[in-house]
Order: sequence, then structure tokens, then C-alpha cells
Amino acid sequence: MTSEKSISSDRLRRAIMETLLNRDPGKSICPSEAARNLAGPDEKQWRLLMKPIRQVAVEMAKAGEIRILRKGKDVADPEGFRGVYRLALPGSPKVSEQ
Repeated sequence: MTSEKSISSDRLRRAIMETLLNRDPGKSICPSEAARNLAGPDEKQWRLLMKPIRQVAVEMAKAGEIRILRKGKDVADPEGFRGVYRLALPGSPKVSEQ
């Protein structure tokens, strides 16, 4: 059983990066993909990781490690965006969904 408290922010960061690096260049990921990579396919388990993954993604975006996208465009404020989002590596000229 996976608990959001049992997974460190470093492990969440690694899951995000590994998921991005395993994607074709120029492609983005849904944060739930990183959550499923950690918690498995049980939705009750991976959903518990969505809030912590968002927090780590915001930190990573502020540090320039990743990009947070809404509707295919970079969010203006990584801390203040709402709704569905995707993650991408920096430097991707054009990002498309998988």
C-alpha cells in the first residue's frame, strides 16, 4: 500500500524525470503517469500521490528542471495555475501530448 507520506520528494522527483526521459523527445507526460510508475495501476493508490507530485513539479519548474504546461503552453506562474496540466523537459521547441 502506497501512502503519500511514505514517498519522499526525491523519489517523486526521480519518478517525474524518469517518466519524462523515457518519453520521445518533444513529448509531454501527464503527472499521473509518474504517480502510476510509483504506486502501480490501483487508482486509489496513485491518486494519493497527485498532490505531492504537483508540489514537487512546481519546485522543479521553478528551478528550471521541467516545464509545466496547460493547453500546450508554459504556465506563467508555476504556483498559481489551475486545472489539468502536463509536464515536459525544458528546451523542447514544440511539445505535444503522447
